[in-house]
Amino acid sequence: MSAKYLIVIEKTTNNFSAFSPDLPGCIATGATHEEVEERMREAIHLHIDGMREDGIDVPPPSSVAEYIEA
Repeated sequence: MSAKYLIVIEKTTNNFSAFSPDLPGCIATGATHEEVEERMREAIHLHIDGMREDGIDVPPPSSVAEYIEA
C-alpha cells in the first residue's frame, strides 16, 4: 500500500532539515533540498517498517499544508 505523507523542509544555518507531522520522531537532514528530501523518503520507509515490526499501527496521512498571504 502506498501513502503520501506531508514533510516540512526547513532551511537552517548550515543545511536543511525535515520532519513529517504525521510520523512523530521521523526526521532527516541534508546539505541540499534534494538531499534532505531523499533522506526523508528513506526515513519514512524505515520509520514505518519499524512501527510495523513493533506492532504499532501506522497512522494514515492526515496533515495538509496551505500558504497564507500576509
